[in-house]
Amino acid sequence: MIGGGLGGMAAALRLAELGRDVVLVEADLCGWGASARNAGYITPTLGNDPRILNRFYGDRVRALYKFAGHAVDFTEDLITRHGIDCGYQPTGNIAAAPTAAAFRRMVANGRPGRRSVVGDAAQLGIPPAFPGGIHIKVGGILNPGQLALGVREVVHTSAVRVFEQSPVTGVVDTGDSVRIELPGGRIRARQAILTTNAFTNELPIAPRNLSTPVWVTAVETEPVSAEMMDAAGWTSRTPMTTNHFVMESFRPTNRGTIVFTTRRLQTARRPRADRMPDQAVVDDLVRGFRERFPTLTDVAPARAWGGWIGLTPSNMAVVGRATRRVYYSMACNGHGLPQAPYLGTLLADHLVEKGMHDDLAAVWRESRRFAPGIVNPVTLRLGWLADRLSDRIGRVRR
Repeated sequence: MIGGGLGGMAAALRLAELGRDVVLVEADLCGWGASARNAGYITPTLGNDPRILNRFYGDRVRALYKFAGHAVDFTEDLITRHGIDCGYQPTGNIAAAPTAAAFRRMVANGRPGRRSVVGDAAQLGIPPAFPGGIHIKVGGILNPGQLALGVREVVHTSAVRVFEQSPVTGVVDTGDSVRIELPGGRIRARQAILTTNAFTNELPIAPRNLSTPVWVTAVETEPVSAEMMDAAGWTSRTPMTTNHFVMESFRPTNRGTIVFTTRRLQTARRPRADRMPDQAVVDDLVRGFRERFPTLTDVAPARAWGGWIGLTPSNMAVVGRATRRVYYSMACNGHGLPQAPYLGTLLADHLVEKGMHDDLAAVWRESRRFAPGIVNPVTLRLGWLADRLSDRIGRVRR
């Protein structure tokens, strides 16, 4: 295993359970990257607009949604089975409309059912700055750092041999084995799995264009009282994500604070492990928070952090082979918290010849060629501008 995020750790655990001799190599500490720095949502959502899915993935869109739902079930079971204390709350998630026009589209296209409800702000118990939304009653929120540390502890007490602080400098499929180069030596393995997320481009053996590294920023407020939450209209305390081009997210924590993320993304050819949040991006996030929670303008931001995620060209999870003996699993795209460990486990089963699970087949890719993704500094800037223009028009019409 190369890469010690949730996906890599889950794959290593499953392979060890199946009796394989497993080595897990991680450049830093297992779980230190996107696994611990994400927004903390476990959701059954996919990374693409439903209209795009139906147009370009119509033959397997149902299988993709099944995969996403099963990923939530798997990760919830992972937490329960290992008794990981990560503050998991099965609240579901509200896809909140940032404008009245967006809410009308939700109402027109929404299909309420046993596991989802469409409602206006008052019905859903969310701030009136959001005209309404869809409450998807699957999944919930947690502390991602605690989850990553909990899974890391399980890995360290298992039969998996773990090498942390061991950056991989090269991977070579020699034909009869895989040679993994490290600064202090090398590892020879029968097979290898790349779960390297945003850092995939640093390994030449990985398919070109498989991953675009994107920096995501998060901000946490100082404690907010229950009375202030109620006055803001967030009586349900259900976490929210918006359907902007670049989503915004808001969730309460068990510390009585609010964490809000994304809104503005940054990208680079090569991610830097030591990067700190850009103050201009933090300020923009805070500005967005104050627009959505106008009664909480006196609540100060307490801290900010960020991390790299990997985006695939389709903005959805993908698994396949880089060479005959080297496999890859890319399951981030902003939805990796439930999907990465599930896909890692399914891929582990596949490697020991337990067959191709339907959920693995839904995201499996035979071709090793990927078209360049559309995510770059220009498109991200245009997306941010489009979102802000939409917000401004929505406020005027309201």
